[in-house]
Amino acid sequence: MKDLYTFDYNAEEALKTYDLVRRAYTRLFDELKIPYLVAAADSGNMGGNLSHEFHFPSSKGEDTIISCSNCDHAYNEELANGQAPETEPEKLKVNNPKDETSALGSDGPPAISTGLWMAISRDRKTLVRGWYPKYLMQEGSIEPVEREVNSHAVKAITNAAGLDLDLSVENPLQQWLAELKQAGNSERPKVLDLYDSQVRVYKRPPLSDLLHEVDKVDTDIEYSMLDRFPGTTKRLQLVRVHDGDKCPRCEKGTLKSQTAIELGHTFHLGARYSEVLQASVAVDSALLGGGDSDKPSSSTSKTQIVPMQMGCHGIGVSRMISAVADMLSDSKGLNWPRAMAPYEVVVVPAKGLEADAEKVYDALASDKDAPLDVVLDDRDKQIGWKLGDADLIGYPVIVVVGKGWKNQRTLEVQCRRLDNLREEVPFDRLSEFVRSLLDRL
Repeated sequence: MKDLYTFDYNAEEALKTYDLVRRAYTRLFDELKIPYLVAAADSGNMGGNLSHEFHFPSSKGEDTIISCSNCDHAYNEELANGQAPETEPEKLKVNNPKDETSALGSDGPPAISTGLWMAISRDRKTLVRGWYPKYLMQEGSIEPVEREVNSHAVKAITNAAGLDLDLSVENPLQQWLAELKQAGNSERPKVLDLYDSQVRVYKRPPLSDLLHEVDKVDTDIEYSMLDRFPGTTKRLQLVRVHDGDKCPRCEKGTLKSQTAIELGHTFHLGARYSEVLQASVAVDSALLGGGDSDKPSSSTSKTQIVPMQMGCHGIGVSRMISAVADMLSDSKGLNWPRAMAPYEVVVVPAKGLEADAEKVYDALASDKDAPLDVVLDDRDKQIGWKLGDADLIGYPVIVVVGKGWKNQRTLEVQCRRLDNLREEVPFDRLSEFVRSLLDRL
């Protein structure tokens, strides 16, 4: 892991540093010339309120990244906040929040059928039921699309409501019932119903429809519901993004979800750690601009003591190597991008042409316009074995000193990443031709 920690004297400068690091990472991944995504991310245990991840699309990835086909909107699915996009037309309105039989609106939701998803609080006293659109018609589709609940979105909603969910429980209804029987009448059990914006709020079906044993428990159950995000007027979105959904930011593009491997991460941590560790710095009051920084612990007329604003950044070097190797390899072996290859070019001579190969090597390595990063395979092996080894190692360009050199002073140039290119090139054009290939990699 390549780590970088940054320290600034106020938040404004720290955000400038954050942007510089993020752009440096972008240039690095651009140089690799491999597909990658920059996604807004959850800061998680690291803390802070600004975080971005650099992801490499891969079927072996552990993260799910949502990105737009038209704009730069991209985010980790873990960042789902359970709030329906504000651009959605306001069709639904609560008629009477206290009336459990009332529906939201009269136009009817786009859901074809309603699904039920359940979870339980960590203290086992609250059962959470999520009512979501099981099937939806998607614009441009003639078949309904099946939807799934996004557990990250549900957790964001319940956290905002002051409830800590345990998503690891596989049988939440049975667990809740067991707790209900143990508690007796000492503490009133609870059921919280969450309603996706595309599902009408109907009268709740009794728990006995789901588990007949509830009728045998002489306990008063406290029911509550949420169809808006706590503390806001925003409706709820419980389901995961499906490929083809409209982008809520630009409304022109469509969203796509893909698994990816995280290669880099940037965090703006603020003063979370520096305040605890009392890591402060004396700063000229004029530089602080009248309150851009946190409150000083002490001050004079000219200086203020302020906690440092911190950033934390990193690139997973070993992970990046394995991810790129996995994506670009083929049946012949590795196939490195130019920036990661051990050498850009390998010169492979046939038996008896070792002296000529040295001239070719010298011409490429000492080219006055742009010397190339080249290696000569002068091992005492047959040319077929050396070429197979060159493919296995994954050099971007292979220059073969073989039959063409004997017959007409040409060299065979190979490049697997450019459609398995093989071309005979005159010696006087070799450097120029090889550079043109490398520029495309």
